[in-house]
Amino acid sequence: MSALDTNASTGASRLPGHGVSLAEAFRVWLRIASLSFGGPAGQIAVMHRIIVEEKRWIGEARFLHALNFCMLLPGPEAQQLATYIGWLMHRTLGGIMAGGLFVLPGAVAIMALSYVYAGWGNVPLVVALFFGLKAAVLAIVLQAVMRVGQRALRNRMMIAIAAAAFVAIFFFGVPFPLIIVMAGLVGYVGGRTKLAAFQPRGGHSGGANSLDDADSLLGEALPDHARPTVARAMRVSAVWLALWLVPVAAIVLCLGLQNTFSQIALFFSKMAMVTFGGAYAVLAYVAQQAVETYGWVRPGEMLDGLGMAETTPGPLIMVTQFVGFMGAYRNPGQLHPMLAGTLGGLLTTWVTFIPCFLWIFLGAPFVEALRGNRALNSALSAITAAVVGVILNLAVWFTLHAWFGELTPLRAYGLSLDVPVAASVQPWAVALSLLAMIAIFRFKAGMLQTLAGCSLIGVILYLCGAIATR
Repeated sequence: MSALDTNASTGASRLPGHGVSLAEAFRVWLRIASLSFGGPAGQIAVMHRIIVEEKRWIGEARFLHALNFCMLLPGPEAQQLATYIGWLMHRTLGGIMAGGLFVLPGAVAIMALSYVYAGWGNVPLVVALFFGLKAAVLAIVLQAVMRVGQRALRNRMMIAIAAAAFVAIFFFGVPFPLIIVMAGLVGYVGGRTKLAAFQPRGGHSGGANSLDDADSLLGEALPDHARPTVARAMRVSAVWLALWLVPVAAIVLCLGLQNTFSQIALFFSKMAMVTFGGAYAVLAYVAQQAVETYGWVRPGEMLDGLGMAETTPGPLIMVTQFVGFMGAYRNPGQLHPMLAGTLGGLLTTWVTFIPCFLWIFLGAPFVEALRGNRALNSALSAITAAVVGVILNLAVWFTLHAWFGELTPLRAYGLSLDVPVAASVQPWAVALSLLAMIAIFRFKAGMLQTLAGCSLIGVILYLCGAIATR
């Protein structure tokens, strides 16, 4: 049996035990993909409602266990969770189908918006529209902090872990992977010593109507294809590492290390290995590197790209496709800029998401086998808490770059942060961000309505001469 094992060898379209056909699964995952707006918190909520509550494919505890594992992995947790559940239900083919469909709509939409941005982004009216868009994005990132925090920060210990993670990354520039490792170790020790603060809750919602694993279509037993073996792990590693790294090696050997495509391939491959905690945590790393190290985009453009990702279906990490597009568009070499941008965006998407499938298909069988392990669950819960602090760091980073035109680096006494210059404050950006926060938190406005409203206000402010677009 190959690493891409399916039921094809037996001609079966249903996995024995749950009776869900591949055709039905395709329709369900396509529906989820079309509704996957609102960032990881909203996407996970949609997935939970359809997969657990409506279809009853898997139970609450299994859903939460899979989610905690995906929060630990590098990359977008919502897409990886879809891949995990698809794999549980229909083996590797199901995982590819679920994870691929989750990415496809966003990839097409971001590519189209990148064309518009590169071709007409300097038009004042377009700049004004994105001025309003990025103000709303700040409120949405803050909402994500609260949503993830409500699920993860269930006691004072978890709050302390989140606070420590924020202080470490924001004030002292501690590498994110180190924060994740330390949080995992703290959670593991807490679980091993049976401290009450580290005992995971059962269920996603904790309500009386929670679906038990035993009552779900999949049941609570470990499926045969999910049993970990060394031979299977080696086959999976060989196939997916080749799909990931062979194109990267070919590009570097043919074009050289200094070529923009080589830098894109290497940087986003590195990102796939070292950025943990989901889309918002990944973006904190990408924003700093793409802006400060490579100069592919400016800080304001990162906010524009995130606004695109917020308003289109699919994982927020699709903003990396925009980054790769703009990096190649501005350094096209002998190619037409639009063609270079297209290739740069596609390359970014490939090296971003192929590793996501590798992590799931390689690690999920072992995680399933350890589903009842108290220490592992405690470690995953602590990591999720630390991610809250990292997302808060992203929110602050975006706020500083959206509200202030000038930042002064502070590198002394172990501190590593950018201090805003008070005189460079942009009042309309502050006002529009606060308006978006009031709309979301006070009046419970939807994400798309808030984004559209702020973009419209940005255009009106420009037409009234209140803001300049250059």
